[in-house]
Amino acid sequence: MKLWIPFATAAGVFVGAAILFGADWDLPPVDTEQLGYAGSGMYLTKDREKQADLQQANVAPEPLYEADPEGDRAGEFYENVQVLGDLSTDQFNLFMASITEWVSPEQGCAYCHNEENLASDEVYTKVVARRMIQMTQAINVDWEAHVGQVGATCYTCHRGEPVPQNVWSRNSGPGKDDRGLGWSGGQNVVGEMVGNTSLPTNALESYLLGDKPIRVHSLNALPDGENTATTKETEETWGLMMHMSESLGVNCVTCHNSRAFNDWDQSPPQRVTAWHGIRMARDINQSYIEGLAPVFPDNRKGPEGDVLKVACGTCHNGVQKPLYGVSMLREFVDSLGTKTNTDVPDYSTYTPGETQVMGSPDSAALTPAAGPEATAVASVD
Repeated sequence: MKLWIPFATAAGVFVGAAILFGADWDLPPVDTEQLGYAGSGMYLTKDREKQADLQQANVAPEPLYEADPEGDRAGEFYENVQVLGDLSTDQFNLFMASITEWVSPEQGCAYCHNEENLASDEVYTKVVARRMIQMTQAINVDWEAHVGQVGATCYTCHRGEPVPQNVWSRNSGPGKDDRGLGWSGGQNVVGEMVGNTSLPTNALESYLLGDKPIRVHSLNALPDGENTATTKETEETWGLMMHMSESLGVNCVTCHNSRAFNDWDQSPPQRVTAWHGIRMARDINQSYIEGLAPVFPDNRKGPEGDVLKVACGTCHNGVQKPLYGVSMLREFVDSLGTKTNTDVPDYSTYTPGETQVMGSPDSAALTPAAGPEATAVASVD
């Protein structure tokens, strides 16, 4: 024992020195913000180095130019403009150039269009893009309680990529685990969308696709018949909360009072905003994403064959306000700040690669634009 104590002390000193002075270790400078009353433990601590990386990843692009709202309407000048027909041709062309930069800067217009016949809907990504424009309009009009005046554009999610990074699909988990202990129920494996924890991987499916109640807090120490939530449901709720914290770069006390997590009257106002955000994500997935399943090819679906869906991180990208609250909607309020067409085509009739108009009374074949002297040229919507 006399020999062991000095050895243990020396080992501890060595490990401590390695942590403090080793090449791969550092003590990052942090900033701490008090969110609640002193002594309540309501503090938010942020790593400055990580914040610098987030700043670079959340820069809103400058508008390409200021469009002229006067002149011919796009729906009268171009063919097959189903959503943005009320824009002037200059506004329409600006939006098409911008969406290319937001979604497919490397692929260009051909990512969504047959460049020989821009009016045709034969490229599936054009059909998806039209529905996503409708979705973004709905976000800005119907969900102001969550997005406020900042709003959303295609760039909010895509950030210059055809597929947003922070999306998810159904995941039933590994099933029977390697130890032969039965069905794991999607637990006890690290889940990226639940804060890299082993909490249930189906948490997003339960709350951001389904409408499962988030009710796990009991006011009594013993069961009283009113709170029937199971331990698994409690863990699912924690999975959702972990996802939200990671997605926004915040912690629990950003939305909850540490002395009474369940009490709405004592909670910060951000909890109400988050409440609307959960329901907004659910509405997006139910009303806009899931319906596009017949349009997407298999390589754009998850391992269980469902389409990729949105979650909190899809827009927020690690910060509490997407793009730190910089609004891109001001330049595009005429295109994305109003609902111009809410029609939903029957996507089960869609045939990729076939020259057609999706959503028209019939799917008559389109002919390429007649040339520069034509009264109406092919659309890029």
